[in-house]
Amino acid sequence: MLLQNTIHDIQPVNRELYACAQAALNQLTKPVGSLGRLEDLAARYVAMTQLFPPTVPAALVFTLAADHGVAEEGVSAYPSSVTAQMVENFIKGGAAINVLARQVGAKVRVVDLGVQCDLSHLPGLMVRKVGKGTKNFLKGPAMSRVEAVQSIESGIRLIMDAYAEGIRLVGLGEMGIGNTTASSAITAVMTGRPVAEVTGYGTGVDAKTLTRKIQVIEQGITLHCPDPLNPLDVLAKIGGFEIGGLVGMILGGAACRMPVVLDGFITGAAALLATALAPQCQAYMIPSHVSAEPGHRLVMDFLGFRPLLDLDLRLGEGTGACLGIGLLQSSLACLTQMATFKSAGVDEAVGPSSEMV
Repeated sequence: MLLQNTIHDIQPVNRELYACAQAALNQLTKPVGSLGRLEDLAARYVAMTQLFPPTVPAALVFTLAADHGVAEEGVSAYPSSVTAQMVENFIKGGAAINVLARQVGAKVRVVDLGVQCDLSHLPGLMVRKVGKGTKNFLKGPAMSRVEAVQSIESGIRLIMDAYAEGIRLVGLGEMGIGNTTASSAITAVMTGRPVAEVTGYGTGVDAKTLTRKIQVIEQGITLHCPDPLNPLDVLAKIGGFEIGGLVGMILGGAACRMPVVLDGFITGAAALLATALAPQCQAYMIPSHVSAEPGHRLVMDFLGFRPLLDLDLRLGEGTGACLGIGLLQSSLACLTQMATFKSAGVDEAVGPSSEMV
């Protein structure tokens, strides 16, 4: 099975190459450590990819789209029709993800994993449909276990194909009306935190709708009793097809030794499931930002992540991942393009308290 083989192929990052990259950073014309977390970011990339010296990678952003049956419970400010409409907007290049991806030289690849309607006519859209949206998890499991595995393996194939093309850095994004509801449910189950604590306003619902959203999630969890020790059970009962795809991309990236840059809350929920399936994949994730969704900060803390940015973003699509990609590219440019003290003829520090002005 592809999923099992992928998990088996995930190896620890190379700590020796991390140390080599850090030693190289210490020789550059700056005080040791003065580029702060950018230095750790560059060294982590080297440790993940085993590329030293690295090149600044061209990046690819995947935006995975799917609908959620639970949206019929009135948990979103927008109707489910917006999922398909936004997919078309992505394809036409008019969304925030398209703008921010262009800023960092990244291509955007849009994938239909479970949009309700047929979008195969859209040029450039990758159709990997598992189903026409998940089922309403108040009426039954969101998907079957077979569909859960299929969604994950679709993500694995997508990222492995990208690796075969020469891609060495991927940003993760998503689109799906109702997906903050599924992500809040997953987060509550996997972290053990109360539903009200991990559930936010999503697309901008009012207080009454937020209360309804919390009730729906609580009822769904009570109905299905998803097992936090069985991530496939959680995904099948209360998840989404695009969330499963993101889980697969995280696992596939780790198996290929390719970093994946997480976006916001939805990718964070996928990270919880992926880490539960294969703990070693955690070292291959780069958290770009912490979103305005309350559950996302809890996810980051639960996974021990320190996101690069805190900008109150809550859009998704891969927008925050693009900003993280830009920071990673900058960190690698410094590592590979700055002069050393020796090559520049600059005197090195004479003691630990010395500073450059």
